[in-house]
Amino acid sequence: MAMADDKKNTGPADDKRVNVHEDYEVAYWTKKFGCTKAQLVTAVEAVGVIATDVQKYLSR
Repeated sequence: MAMADDKKNTGPADDKRVNVHEDYEVAYWTKKFGCTKAQLVTAVEAVGVIATDVQKYLSR
């Protein structure tokens, strides 16, 4: 069982929610969505942390 604060983990702790407060999660989501950190943060501020909503926002 992996620890929630295991920094070797390169993916999100919850793959349905975008966390912009952990560098490794920002790296994961920006790669997945093909966006910058600034674009990711703007999307989360606009639509919340649900990954599908963020993805829809970024793809418009």
